[in-house]
Amino acid sequence: MIYLDNNATTRVREEVIEAMLPFLRDSYGNPSAGYNFGKRAREAVETARARVAALIEARPEEIVFTSGGTEADNTAIASCLAAQPDCNHLVTTAAEHSAVEKHCAALENKGIEVTRLPLDREGFFDLEDLRKAIRPGETALVSIIWANNETGVLSPIREAAQIARESGVVFHSDAVQAAGKVPVSVEESGVHLLSLSGHKLHAPKGVGALYVNRLIRFQPLIIGGGQEGEKRSGTENVAGIVGFGAAAELAREELGRGREQELRGLRDRFEHAVLKEIEGTEINGDRERRLPNTSNIYFEGVDAEGLLILLDEEGVCCSPGSACSTGVFEPSRVIMAMGFTKERAKSSVRFSFSLENTEDEADRAVEILGRAVSRIRSVRPARKGRVIVRES
Repeated sequence: MIYLDNNATTRVREEVIEAMLPFLRDSYGNPSAGYNFGKRAREAVETARARVAALIEARPEEIVFTSGGTEADNTAIASCLAAQPDCNHLVTTAAEHSAVEKHCAALENKGIEVTRLPLDREGFFDLEDLRKAIRPGETALVSIIWANNETGVLSPIREAAQIARESGVVFHSDAVQAAGKVPVSVEESGVHLLSLSGHKLHAPKGVGALYVNRLIRFQPLIIGGGQEGEKRSGTENVAGIVGFGAAAELAREELGRGREQELRGLRDRFEHAVLKEIEGTEINGDRERRLPNTSNIYFEGVDAEGLLILLDEEGVCCSPGSACSTGVFEPSRVIMAMGFTKERAKSSVRFSFSLENTEDEADRAVEILGRAVSRIRSVRPARKGRVIVRES
């Protein structure tokens, strides 16, 4: 198997599993218990909290553990609306993760107004559009994804957060795909709320976090026993949290050693070969301002669903876009939000690497991909004689 779908999920690292095992076997105490057995679990949770906080340059007390990125996104939106009952307007973009987009759509059915900023062909929104969209006194929240989960395009978060702050509006960013792959700093960026997910950076599924700036008003989404500083009730997933902390520490160390450059080199090696050897291919999104591991490629005249089936038969794992939706194949709404046709959206595939991938895997994937594209085009011929992108 050649696994090139690391934006969907990642393999749990051995160091992470080793850190988790004691809390799955012997140290199973409830972290809210007052006796020493429970206190050991509490200490492990707090150590993990400090590690996750360090990854994004936050204070440990500003980290609230959740079940994942979706809960963190939903909590951020719901909290801001609950804390500001006189505000009934949200600002986001036309290409957010479904955890934000579908929540906003559901809120529209309840009378909340949502402004979605359009994107250009490179995958960016206009900062002036954001400035004009905010309504001081009415806008409860601006929510903009840090790195798009399909194209990897990096949003101008610092500039966007500054515009929101100048208007007195809370700013949230879904950094699920960005954290651990590129430097993410809540202090430098000025965001008020930030969503994270463990399984995107080699921790287990079912654990995430929401950064909550200590100065903003916050209303919990889940109410009960008052865990997580009364910001998210429910007995903590101790083993998962410990794993998340271990993975965050590893990611921070690797970012400090500049290993994202190594990841970018692997991605670029794959991309250059695809663009050179397979006609009618083009990168979706900005070529420079994106995650170092993500490549979203358009294959002219090729049905992505059929291509994915052929690649799967050869052991190559990739996806048409977001994995956080149903198993039914649908054209990418992100690609269409960038102004491209439905046909292009149905002919685009996302490849996402991790540091566990090798150059040999990248090279073999190109060979397999070339054969699969040729096979589909031999049945459904594409227009001939035109190469969309040439490498200089």
